[in-house]
Amino acid sequence: MEAETLKRNPRKETLAAAAMANYDLTSRIAPHLDRHLVFPLLEFLQERQLYDDDEILKAKIELLSQTNMVDYAMDIHKSLYHTDDVPQEMIERRVEVVARLKSLEESAAPLISFLQSATLVQELRADKQYNIQMLHDRFQIGPDQIEALYQYAKFQFECGNYSGAADYLYQYRALCTNSDRSLSALWGKLAAEILMQNWDVALEELNRLKEIIDSKNFASPLNQLQNRIWLMHWSLFIFFNHENGRNGIIDLFFQDRYLNAIQTNAHHLLRYVATAVIVNKRRRNMLKELIKVIQQEQHCYKDPVTEFLECLYINYDFEGAQKKLKECEQVILNDPFLGKHAEDGNFTTVPLRDEFLENARLFIFETYCRIHQCINISMLAEKLNMNYDEAEMWIMNLVRSSKLEAKIDSDSGTLIMGTNHLNVHEQIIESLKNLNMRTYMLAKNIVEPAQATQTAR
Repeated sequence: MEAETLKRNPRKETLAAAAMANYDLTSRIAPHLDRHLVFPLLEFLQERQLYDDDEILKAKIELLSQTNMVDYAMDIHKSLYHTDDVPQEMIERRVEVVARLKSLEESAAPLISFLQSATLVQELRADKQYNIQMLHDRFQIGPDQIEALYQYAKFQFECGNYSGAADYLYQYRALCTNSDRSLSALWGKLAAEILMQNWDVALEELNRLKEIIDSKNFASPLNQLQNRIWLMHWSLFIFFNHENGRNGIIDLFFQDRYLNAIQTNAHHLLRYVATAVIVNKRRRNMLKELIKVIQQEQHCYKDPVTEFLECLYINYDFEGAQKKLKECEQVILNDPFLGKHAEDGNFTTVPLRDEFLENARLFIFETYCRIHQCINISMLAEKLNMNYDEAEMWIMNLVRSSKLEAKIDSDSGTLIMGTNHLNVHEQIIESLKNLNMRTYMLAKNIVEPAQATQTAR
């Protein structure tokens, strides 16, 4: 799907809408996804109406032309052209798909029949060679039928039967001895689980795929790099839907090999890791590393989310940070991964947009307080996009909860900061926090590939 060819919606063609369309990352993300995974992005864009509705429908038909979801393509064609008729080529294509599906089902029928028997499946072992020999000796099922199962599962996926495809691909991997084909089946299984929104299972498949990618001997380093980039793009669906996703994306994206992949050919992913760090109060220790990467890549990629951090922590431009924060809210609302949970809490108690704004204001407040001793509350309220009363209450609650050495002088309308020097013990503890995380990630990078290699043997 060439998202850059989409035309903006003329009904919403304001400067703000045009800017948000410019910040849409669909055209950068889509090439790294299976075409079926692009449909949810198009559905979101259609709902947000950043682009003309007819252009979205045309993009859907273009995508569907490369799948076996012919009935869905017919429905979209009828909606796009306001007719009950469909082109003859679509009708002929449907006949071909049905015939091919029947043929593949017949070829894989002996193995499918075996796998549908719970009693027989219990006879399978972890030893793939034993399973293949047993199937051949007792049921006359050989490599042709195993290959047919893969082709049948793949065809089911292309038809949109993700549940059936996931089951058959899982069973195929238990019999497949070809590492490349097994890896391909795992990608298909992951896509199917994502499309069915089985987030727990999808996360398990994602971790399994990561272990293989990190331990497998690829034909070239470039191929391995591309697999890591694909993995990070596919992971966005999971990390922004799974209850522990905001930790997961930080754990994955900050690993050296994956951070290098982002800096090599996926700079736009900085939006998502930056958002995850901002909304995750427990992972503030990664902020310094994130700022360093944003500063290194600012000439290759920037958007309001990364520019907000750049203004605040690199340039100390509080007015610029305030302006970018307003833009960040719209970017989040109109992003297919972030916007889905921007207005409702879903698995969290607070909507992502509200969490982002709250924590971003906290960043502004902390940074401003760090370099000023006496702060005018009216001026601070303006920088936080609040009125005076809201800002005063917000600051009072923050001072109480964070135990800051500060007091509010209501007569003069100022916040007076006290000195708060860390003692030696606190300084050591603070410096060890980041060291502990780095040690954990280093150990994980060593142990996981070793375990994956041992499992493969």
